[in-house]
Amino acid sequence: MKSYNVLFLCTGNSARSILAEAYLNAKGGSRFRAYSAGSHPAGKVNPFALELLTKNRIDTAGLRSKSWDEMTRSPEFDFVFTVCDNAAGEVCPIWPGQPMTAHWGIQDPAAVQGTDEEKSKAFLRAFTELTTRISLLLSLPIDKLERAALKKKLDDIGCQ
Repeated sequence: MKSYNVLFLCTGNSARSILAEAYLNAKGGSRFRAYSAGSHPAGKVNPFALELLTKNRIDTAGLRSKSWDEMTRSPEFDFVFTVCDNAAGEVCPIWPGQPMTAHWGIQDPAAVQGTDEEKSKAFLRAFTELTTRISLLLSLPIDKLERAALKKKLDDIGCQ
């Protein structure tokens, strides 16, 4: 069975893309390998993201905020998903291998102002949306779909 490399992009690479990377690596088994990066990395992973992943028993070792420039030296990607509106509108690097792309916009939980409880709820909301979309990705018969049909399904997932 083919293994797929997936890149999640965001601006700061401190919350949404990190949550997506960690969740897909936890649930994708040997079928998927996830990475994340940002156009303007924050330099550290948001502590609310780390707390949420830990509560869900998802490994946080090795997670770090990094530039998407670093990813141009990574393995070829099969899929590249933008998870924030800013990154979707930016000019992305050219990814070798012509990966399939889709926009899966999620509201930025790191932008929420308020109490720690309000911030935690925002992170849980974002995580729930991401896990739903990633679960849909995991259920796709990727190797059986033609490229155009797969692209449509990936775009549709972004509307969930």
